[in-house]
Amino acid sequence: MATKKANGTEEKKKPSFYDEEENQKKLCDFLRSREGPGIREALLMEKRVHYLKGEKLVNFLVEPKKGTKWPTNLPRFENRQDAIAVCRDLCKVQYLLRAEKRGKGELGMSRIREFDESGYFVWVYEGDKTMSHVMTMALIFGFLFCVCFPIWPTFLRVFVWYLSVSLLLFIFFLITTRALLFLFVWIVGFECWFLPNLFDETLSFTDSFKPIYSFEPTKPGQLPYRMGTGIAFFSFCYWAVTQPSEFDGFVNAQGDFLKDLYAGTLLSDMSQEDKENIDKPKMQSLDDLLNMLDTEIEKPDVVDDLDDEDALSNMLDNLVDEEDEDINPLEED
Repeated sequence: MATKKANGTEEKKKPSFYDEEENQKKLCDFLRSREGPGIREALLMEKRVHYLKGEKLVNFLVEPKKGTKWPTNLPRFENRQDAIAVCRDLCKVQYLLRAEKRGKGELGMSRIREFDESGYFVWVYEGDKTMSHVMTMALIFGFLFCVCFPIWPTFLRVFVWYLSVSLLLFIFFLITTRALLFLFVWIVGFECWFLPNLFDETLSFTDSFKPIYSFEPTKPGQLPYRMGTGIAFFSFCYWAVTQPSEFDGFVNAQGDFLKDLYAGTLLSDMSQEDKENIDKPKMQSLDDLLNMLDTEIEKPDVVDDLDDEDALSNMLDNLVDEEDEDINPLEED
């Protein structure tokens, strides 16, 4: 690349660090990270993309936002001209694609391809996809492994069950503890959260645990709500103390629930032995066969006893009938 001097002669420009494609990729990796400039989401040809304005990108390259950790292996930009030149190179290699803003959350293709600070640019560069492919394969194998759960060894199924139940109870108690802590402090007039960013989906896994806690005064105008909540909560506590029989029944029911949950009998209407032998042929054991044989041997004796009783009953009936016949002729005489 050459520039003209005032006297009309050309001067060759020194090669820049970002002229090499590998260095451009490193810069794009940094810009696409959480340390990079803010981006927005929109639809481009029915596909969700990330975009930003050219001026915002140049401003970030020249003067990054406060607290940004610029990589040590990337040189800083001294002026806007150098930053604009690099942005033009990124457009040429199609790491950035210029677009037109058609409406709220909707972009369209632009006929102009060159970089301009007033335009909007869509990120095409996605970085190294090796880790993404590895994670996809791991997800597929994990799914197949879970689908084969019925043929897992018994000890492994029991371990997964206990692990799942323990994790579920841990999350439940964590959420309950956070809510109760916030409630107690909020009634007093402060907002205290343990792990305030725990459920923030926009943060990474490690950032979700930062900070450990937050403590701020409540906003004005919440006094009636705090008083009402406090009265309701302490009324419940009074009921729990003065009605020990009902509350103890509730506690016992929760204890039985946990026992059934760990035992795996909460929703099951079939024994574990029947589940394991569901594909096996139904064959009687030796003990069952012997019991059936003993039952069949005892049955004739019972029948004989019944026959003897019937015979004796018939004999008595006949005797009574004969006596009646002897009495009737005498009465006639």
